[in-house]
Amino acid sequence: MKSGYLFIALATLLFSSMEVALKFVAGQFNPIQMTFSRFLAGGLVLLPLAIRMLKKRGAKLDAGALRTFALLGLTGIAASMSLYQMAVTRVNASVISVLFSSNPIFVTLFAFLILKEAISKHQIAGLLLDIAGIICIIDPFHMELDAAGIACVLGATLLFSLYGVLGKKQSARFGGVVTTCFGFFFGAAELMALAALTHIPAVASALTGAGLELFAEIPFLTGYTLKSLPVVLYVFLGVTGGGFASYFAAMEKTSAQQTSLVFFFKPALTPVLAFLILREEIPGNMILGIILILCGSFISLLPGLMALRKKDTAK
Repeated sequence: MKSGYLFIALATLLFSSMEVALKFVAGQFNPIQMTFSRFLAGGLVLLPLAIRMLKKRGAKLDAGALRTFALLGLTGIAASMSLYQMAVTRVNASVISVLFSSNPIFVTLFAFLILKEAISKHQIAGLLLDIAGIICIIDPFHMELDAAGIACVLGATLLFSLYGVLGKKQSARFGGVVTTCFGFFFGAAELMALAALTHIPAVASALTGAGLELFAEIPFLTGYTLKSLPVVLYVFLGVTGGGFASYFAAMEKTSAQQTSLVFFFKPALTPVLAFLILREEIPGNMILGIILILCGSFISLLPGLMALRKKDTAK
């Protein structure tokens, strides 16, 4: 159990530093290039764990599973993380982190709508507090944040929540690390295929003519320098690979409910790191939004954590 909490702490620190680290290289890489590169690297880090899990369960990947992984890659990596990476170029790291950390409560909503899972009054209260926190941070009546950036991060949050729900059946069958690993690979491959298409002259010309220069001739290897290499390795291997590896190791040692504490602490820790490292200000409306989102997460998590405590006490 102690090692499980150590993995929770490590995953929290790595995930909380993600937006801050990405800010250092945001202008050096195309957002699509950064997304497929870091998730390809993350998939490679998780691959040994995934192979071990498959052998442990005696499971094999059939055509149906691969199709589902392709859908998960499209939803959670190609679409969600591309929007997330574009948000990094337009909005403060602390804002992105706090808004994205509300995704577990939206997983509950999508699970209710799609999987017909029961939703408790605590989860409804948590969802309402999360929405109130998001509104406080955006402050639509005195909007100072980049509207396109906010739209990107909210779109990324909702798509990632949908990804979490769509992956539940495969996670139950193969384990979370297998589902995540192959979702990473498929998402990276889909984005690389898209990037290759943008190098076709007619496609590149059409995108440029439509004002979408960002998506024309998406590079594969540009931006890598000796100066950017330490941050790139940290993002690719540390945050994306090590972060998810620690997350699933924590889940094995503790429980899914306890591991979800990662997303409880992340919205509080990232603004502090962004303030200390990037000198990003934390305005009053954001502090209020963080408090509301933390309260929403706590209310949602409380029944499950109390049930686990009673179970441990009974033992």
